[in-house]
Amino acid sequence: MSTDPVWPEEMFSDLDRTGPVPLYYQISSRLERAIREGVIPAGARLENEIAIGERLGLSRPTVRRAIQELVDQGLLVRRRGIGTQVVQARVSRPVELTSLHEDLTRVGHHPTTEVLSVEHVAADEDAAARLQVPVGTVISRIRRVRSADGTPMAILENLLPPEFADITAADLEKQGLYEMLRARGITIKIANQTIGARRTHGDEHELLDIAKGSPLLTMDRVAFDHGGRVVEAGHHCYRPDLYSFETTLVSR
Repeated sequence: MSTDPVWPEEMFSDLDRTGPVPLYYQISSRLERAIREGVIPAGARLENEIAIGERLGLSRPTVRRAIQELVDQGLLVRRRGIGTQVVQARVSRPVELTSLHEDLTRVGHHPTTEVLSVEHVAADEDAAARLQVPVGTVISRIRRVRSADGTPMAILENLLPPEFADITAADLEKQGLYEMLRARGITIKIANQTIGARRTHGDEHELLDIAKGSPLLTMDRVAFDHGGRVVEAGHHCYRPDLYSFETTLVSR
Protein backbone atom coordinates (compact mmCIF):
# COMPACT_ATOMS: atom_id res chain seq x y z
CA MET A 1 0.00 0.00 0.00
CA SER A 2 1.28 3.47 -0.90
CA THR A 3 2.33 5.72 1.96
CA ASP A 4 1.26 8.86 0.04
CA PRO A 5 -1.68 10.73 1.58
CA VAL A 6 -5.08 9.97 0.02
CA TRP A 7 -7.59 12.70 -0.74
CA PRO A 8 -10.69 12.25 -2.98
CA GLU A 9 -10.65 15.77 -4.44
CA GLU A 10 -13.86 15.35 -6.42
CA MET A 11 -15.93 14.75 -3.27
CA PHE A 12 -15.26 18.27 -1.99
CA SER A 13 -15.70 20.31 -5.15
CA ASP A 14 -19.22 21.47 -4.28
CA LEU A 15 -19.00 22.47 -0.59
CA ASP A 16 -21.85 24.84 0.31
CA ARG A 17 -20.08 27.77 1.98
CA THR A 18 -23.18 29.91 2.50
CA GLY A 19 -25.88 27.41 3.49
CA PRO A 20 -27.05 26.33 6.96
CA VAL A 21 -25.05 23.07 7.12
CA PRO A 22 -21.73 23.65 8.96
CA LEU A 23 -18.65 23.16 6.83
CA TYR A 24 -17.04 20.80 9.34
CA TYR A 25 -20.09 18.53 9.07
CA GLN A 26 -20.03 18.59 5.27
CA ILE A 27 -16.38 17.53 5.32
CA SER A 28 -16.80 14.82 7.94
CA SER A 29 -19.89 13.33 6.25
CA ARG A 30 -18.18 13.17 2.87
CA LEU A 31 -15.06 11.66 4.37
CA GLU A 32 -17.21 9.12 6.19
CA ARG A 33 -18.91 8.14 2.92
CA ALA A 34 -15.54 7.81 1.17
CA ILE A 35 -14.25 5.53 3.93
CA ARG A 36 -17.37 3.36 4.13
CA GLU A 37 -17.52 2.99 0.32
CA GLY A 38 -13.83 2.09 0.15
CA VAL A 39 -12.81 5.17 -1.84
CA ILE A 40 -10.35 5.77 0.99
CA PRO A 41 -9.23 2.25 1.99
CA ALA A 42 -8.31 0.91 5.42
CA GLY A 43 -4.74 1.86 6.28
CA ALA A 44 -4.71 4.92 4.01
CA ARG A 45 -3.22 8.11 5.43
CA LEU A 46 -4.82 11.54 5.13
CA GLU A 47 -2.99 14.80 4.58
CA ASN A 48 -2.37 16.87 7.69
CA GLU A 49 -4.94 19.42 8.82
CA ILE A 50 -2.98 22.41 7.53
CA ALA A 51 -2.64 20.89 4.05
CA ILE A 52 -6.33 19.96 3.94
CA GLY A 53 -7.32 23.43 5.08
CA GLU A 54 -5.19 25.05 2.35
CA ARG A 55 -6.57 22.66 -0.26
CA LEU A 56 -10.19 23.49 0.67
CA GLY A 57 -9.69 27.12 1.64
CA LEU A 58 -10.85 26.48 5.20
CA SER A 59 -9.50 27.24 8.66
CA ARG A 60 -7.53 24.62 10.55
CA PRO A 61 -10.10 24.51 13.45
CA THR A 62 -12.85 23.63 10.95
CA VAL A 63 -10.78 20.80 9.47
CA ARG A 64 -9.71 19.61 12.93
CA ARG A 65 -13.33 19.37 14.09
CA ALA A 66 -14.29 17.42 10.96
CA ILE A 67 -11.44 14.95 11.50
CA GLN A 68 -12.26 14.60 15.19
CA GLU A 69 -15.85 13.62 14.33
CA LEU A 70 -14.49 10.57 12.49
CA VAL A 71 -11.91 9.80 15.16
CA ASP A 72 -14.77 9.71 17.69
CA GLN A 73 -16.65 7.27 15.42
CA GLY A 74 -13.62 4.99 15.24
CA LEU A 75 -13.14 5.48 11.47
CA LEU A 76 -9.89 7.44 11.78
CA VAL A 77 -7.03 7.20 14.24
CA ARG A 78 -4.23 9.68 14.95
CA ARG A 79 -0.94 7.74 15.08
CA ARG A 80 2.34 9.21 16.31
CA GLY A 81 4.86 9.53 13.50
CA ILE A 82 2.30 8.52 10.87
CA GLY A 83 -0.53 11.05 11.02
CA THR A 84 -4.26 10.51 10.56
CA GLN A 85 -5.06 7.06 9.22
CA VAL A 86 -8.16 5.09 8.25
CA VAL A 87 -8.64 2.09 10.53
CA GLN A 88 -9.88 -1.32 9.46
CA ALA A 89 -13.44 -2.39 10.16
CA ARG A 90 -14.25 -3.07 13.78
CA VAL A 91 -13.84 -6.72 14.74
CA SER A 92 -16.78 -8.32 16.53
CA ARG A 93 -15.65 -11.48 18.30
CA PRO A 94 -18.08 -14.24 19.24
CA VAL A 95 -17.62 -15.42 22.82
CA GLU A 96 -16.30 -18.86 21.95
CA LEU A 97 -13.27 -21.04 22.68
CA THR A 98 -11.16 -19.52 19.93
CA SER A 99 -8.05 -17.35 19.86
CA LEU A 100 -7.84 -13.76 18.62
CA HIS A 101 -5.47 -14.92 15.88
CA GLU A 102 -8.14 -17.35 14.61
CA ASP A 103 -10.94 -14.79 14.85
CA LEU A 104 -9.01 -12.17 12.87
CA THR A 105 -8.11 -14.67 10.16
CA ARG A 106 -11.71 -15.90 9.97
CA VAL A 107 -13.06 -12.43 9.12
CA GLY A 108 -10.39 -11.67 6.53
CA HIS A 109 -7.84 -9.65 8.48
CA HIS A 110 -4.10 -10.24 8.46
CA PRO A 111 -2.96 -10.78 12.05
CA THR A 112 0.63 -10.16 13.15
CA THR A 113 2.23 -10.62 16.55
CA GLU A 114 4.98 -8.75 18.36
CA VAL A 115 6.28 -10.84 21.24
CA LEU A 116 7.29 -8.50 24.06
CA SER A 117 8.53 -11.16 26.48
CA VAL A 118 8.64 -14.88 27.21
CA GLU A 119 9.75 -15.46 30.80
CA HIS A 120 10.09 -18.50 33.03
CA VAL A 121 9.20 -17.41 36.54
CA ALA A 122 8.22 -18.88 39.90
CA ALA A 123 4.43 -18.78 40.25
CA ASP A 124 3.19 -16.41 42.95
CA GLU A 125 -0.05 -17.14 44.82
CA ASP A 126 -2.29 -15.59 42.17
CA ALA A 127 -0.63 -17.32 39.21
CA ALA A 128 -0.47 -20.64 41.10
CA ALA A 129 -4.18 -20.45 41.89
CA ARG A 130 -5.09 -19.70 38.27
CA LEU A 131 -2.96 -22.52 36.87
CA GLN A 132 -3.75 -24.87 39.78
CA VAL A 133 -0.08 -25.58 40.50
CA PRO A 134 1.94 -25.25 43.73
CA VAL A 135 3.30 -21.81 44.61
CA GLY A 136 6.88 -21.55 43.36
CA THR A 137 6.36 -23.81 40.34
CA VAL A 138 8.31 -22.50 37.34
CA ILE A 139 5.76 -21.38 34.76
CA SER A 140 5.87 -19.45 31.48
CA ARG A 141 4.67 -15.84 31.36
CA ILE A 142 4.09 -14.45 27.88
CA ARG A 143 3.25 -10.92 26.73
CA ARG A 144 2.37 -10.04 23.14
CA VAL A 145 0.82 -7.28 21.03
CA ARG A 146 -1.60 -8.53 18.38
CA SER A 147 -2.21 -6.30 15.34
CA ALA A 148 -4.70 -6.54 12.50
CA ASP A 149 -3.61 -5.22 9.11
CA GLY A 150 -0.82 -3.30 10.81
CA THR A 151 -2.96 -1.61 13.49
CA PRO A 152 -2.34 -2.67 17.13
CA MET A 153 -5.55 -4.10 18.56
CA ALA A 154 -4.80 -6.06 21.73
CA ILE A 155 -2.23 -6.84 24.41
CA LEU A 156 -2.22 -10.53 25.31
CA GLU A 157 -0.75 -11.76 28.59
CA ASN A 158 -0.75 -15.52 29.21
CA LEU A 159 0.44 -17.91 31.89
CA LEU A 160 1.31 -21.47 30.88
CA PRO A 161 2.02 -24.52 33.06
CA PRO A 162 5.53 -26.10 33.14
CA GLU A 163 4.96 -28.60 30.32
CA PHE A 164 4.88 -25.76 27.78
CA ALA A 165 8.20 -24.20 28.81
CA ASP A 166 9.69 -24.94 25.38
CA ILE A 167 7.34 -22.54 23.56
CA THR A 168 9.49 -19.75 22.14
CA ALA A 169 8.98 -16.19 20.93
CA ALA A 170 9.60 -17.39 17.36
CA ASP A 171 6.79 -19.95 17.73
CA LEU A 172 4.38 -17.28 19.00
CA GLU A 173 5.15 -14.94 16.12
CA LYS A 174 4.13 -17.61 13.60
CA GLN A 175 1.02 -19.11 15.24
CA GLY A 176 -1.77 -18.34 17.63
CA LEU A 177 -1.36 -19.92 21.07
CA TYR A 178 -4.45 -22.14 20.77
CA GLU A 179 -3.32 -23.38 17.35
CA MET A 180 0.02 -24.29 18.88
CA LEU A 181 -1.58 -26.14 21.78
CA ARG A 182 -3.85 -28.10 19.44
CA ALA A 183 -0.84 -29.08 17.34
CA ARG A 184 0.58 -30.62 20.53
CA GLY A 185 -2.52 -32.72 21.00
CA ILE A 186 -4.19 -30.47 23.58
CA THR A 187 -7.99 -30.23 23.31
CA ILE A 188 -9.36 -27.15 25.04
CA LYS A 189 -12.75 -28.28 26.31
CA ILE A 190 -14.05 -25.55 28.61
CA ALA A 191 -13.06 -22.15 30.00
CA ASN A 192 -14.05 -19.73 32.73
CA GLN A 193 -14.13 -16.24 31.25
CA THR A 194 -14.84 -12.74 32.53
CA ILE A 195 -15.28 -9.70 30.27
CA GLY A 196 -14.80 -6.23 31.71
CA ALA A 197 -13.42 -2.76 31.13
CA ARG A 198 -10.83 -0.44 32.64
CA ARG A 199 -8.48 2.38 31.66
CA THR A 200 -4.95 1.89 30.35
CA HIS A 201 -2.06 1.68 32.76
CA GLY A 202 1.70 1.35 32.40
CA ASP A 203 2.84 1.17 28.79
CA GLU A 204 -0.49 -0.05 27.38
CA HIS A 205 -1.40 3.28 25.73
CA GLU A 206 1.95 3.34 23.93
CA LEU A 207 1.68 -0.27 22.75
CA LEU A 208 -1.87 0.27 21.44
CA ASP A 209 -1.14 3.76 20.08
CA ILE A 210 -3.96 5.46 21.99
CA ALA A 211 -4.14 8.29 24.53
CA LYS A 212 -3.01 7.65 28.08
CA GLY A 213 -5.95 6.72 30.29
CA SER A 214 -8.13 5.59 27.38
CA PRO A 215 -10.75 2.91 28.09
CA LEU A 216 -10.01 -0.72 27.28
CA LEU A 217 -12.08 -3.88 27.01
CA THR A 218 -10.64 -6.74 29.06
CA MET A 219 -11.00 -10.49 29.00
CA ASP A 220 -9.73 -12.87 31.70
CA ARG A 221 -9.82 -16.58 30.85
CA VAL A 222 -8.73 -19.86 32.40
CA ALA A 223 -8.94 -22.75 29.90
CA PHE A 224 -9.13 -26.46 30.71
CA ASP A 225 -8.52 -29.59 28.64
CA HIS A 226 -10.88 -32.57 28.42
CA GLY A 227 -9.40 -33.99 31.63
CA GLY A 228 -10.01 -30.84 33.64
CA ARG A 229 -6.36 -29.73 33.68
CA VAL A 230 -5.60 -26.01 33.28
CA VAL A 231 -3.72 -25.42 30.01
CA GLU A 232 -3.52 -21.61 30.05
CA ALA A 233 -4.65 -18.52 31.92
CA GLY A 234 -4.84 -15.18 30.19
CA HIS A 235 -5.50 -11.50 30.72
CA HIS A 236 -6.11 -9.66 27.47
CA CYS A 237 -6.99 -6.02 26.81
CA TYR A 238 -8.47 -4.64 23.59
CA ARG A 239 -9.06 -1.28 21.93
CA PRO A 240 -12.85 -0.73 22.16
CA ASP A 241 -12.89 1.44 19.02
CA LEU A 242 -11.72 -1.57 16.98
CA TYR A 243 -13.08 -4.52 18.91
CA SER A 244 -16.19 -5.87 20.59
CA PHE A 245 -17.49 -9.13 22.03
CA GLU A 246 -20.62 -10.76 20.68
CA THR A 247 -22.83 -13.37 22.33
CA THR A 248 -26.24 -14.95 21.83
CA LEU A 249 -28.70 -15.08 24.72
CA VAL A 250 -31.32 -17.82 24.91
CA SER A 251 -34.42 -17.74 27.12
CA ARG A 252 -34.59 -20.55 29.68
